[in-house]
Amino acid sequence: MIHYELGVEDLADTRFALSPLHETVCSLRVLRDPGLSALHLPWRRSVLESLGGAALDTDLLMSLVGDRLTLPDFLTPRPTTFAPSFDEELAVVRRTSPALVRRDLTAVHAPGPLPDALRDGTAADDAPVAALRDALCALLREYWHLAVEPAWTRMRLLLEADMTYRARQLAVGGARLLFADMHPNLRWRDGVLRIDKMISRYHAAASGRGLLLVPSAFAHKPAPPVSAEEPPLLVYPSRGVATLWTPAPTADATALVSLLGASRARLLDLLGEPLPTIEIARRFRVTPSAVSQHLRVLHATGLVTRARDGRQVLYRRSPLGDRLTG
Repeated sequence: MIHYELGVEDLADTRFALSPLHETVCSLRVLRDPGLSALHLPWRRSVLESLGGAALDTDLLMSLVGDRLTLPDFLTPRPTTFAPSFDEELAVVRRTSPALVRRDLTAVHAPGPLPDALRDGTAADDAPVAALRDALCALLREYWHLAVEPAWTRMRLLLEADMTYRARQLAVGGARLLFADMHPNLRWRDGVLRIDKMISRYHAAASGRGLLLVPSAFAHKPAPPVSAEEPPLLVYPSRGVATLWTPAPTADATALVSLLGASRARLLDLLGEPLPTIEIARRFRVTPSAVSQHLRVLHATGLVTRARDGRQVLYRRSPLGDRLTG
């Protein structure tokens, strides 16, 4: 069990942050243990197919996850801003001292030895440990581009929606309501946040350092730092993960007509290629002025784009229009 003792100042300094690096590292647990979360199986299948055709050192990548599904703390640094970029967070990892790298890798695999892929992590000389750290950073960057970045926009919207919900809970019912439905392993009582069923055991006073809350799509349970020396931080499972990998609904043509009207729906469907007003009017057998009225509305709502080509203006469906038409 881990206890965080939070004073009034710590509660006042309770904040949220996003961490693309943390999501990237946490996703390795799902790759290693498919039974950890059935919700992520579609993502896992897709990533495994991509890894099969990529030149990534998967042995080194998976060696970062301990037998108890622990992860090295130095690979998930505390976000210093609300939404740091992946490269900003990775730059922090590259500055990690060899001593800290050695400590965290050893802790992840304790009481057993490090896997062969990480054998340089316990070297007495700092140079091999630093080289291993840099190799891990390069590997994680490749993995991020392949496995997480393509879905990051969707994931970020999910995580920000969770933050909005949690902020409302805090505003309505204070810390008690904030932590009430975050996870069954969390309990708030008498100024202490208790995190049950943890491998590590410590009692840490926040002592004015506040508490940073980081929602995660890949976390299966609350995850504070392994070491009590780290500032108070809690990664917790986000709400709504079950909706993350569900396919987008197929567009219903009749619904689009109900939304836009038959003429504008037909016009939007036609504009998969760039066309001038006079050509659209010819195809619809109406006057150019009638077409122009519909085009003004569709352009004002962002459903079509326009660009001048000599003496004529070409109209084409925008990405938003593409999504609307399916």
